[in-house]
Amino acid sequence: MNTFEIIKKLASKRNKSLQQVAEDLNFSKNLFYRWKTSDPKAKDLEKVADYFHVSIDYLMGRTDDKASLSPRKFEDIGQMADRMINGLESENSVNFYGEPMSDEDKASLKTALLVALEMNKKRSKQKD
Repeated sequence: MNTFEIIKKLASKRNKSLQQVAEDLNFSKNLFYRWKTSDPKAKDLEKVADYFHVSIDYLMGRTDDKASLSPRKFEDIGQMADRMINGLESENSVNFYGEPMSDEDKASLKTALLVALEMNKKRSKQKD
């Protein structure tokens, strides 16, 4: 499937026409039809991906995983994990068997948080 067909399918699942989606995104009503013969701009693809809660790679037919996350989403998840770790560090209540968390413990906990946050983000995207 090409980008046009993928967008048409996503719009149909939401009971919307391509023109309605274009209007929702403040695009010209025929923009998606032009994408049949020309390449879309990256910023326009990003808006469409955000609108449908899918990745740009999914829109372009490069993956079947519509829940794959954009680099920006990964960065957001990383920042969230950092805030959680910092919160844990600022409260001296977190320790392992009475000992403060080592740097290795913190790194392991951050890795686990990143995996959990990524899984939750993907799961929420799949509900759309």
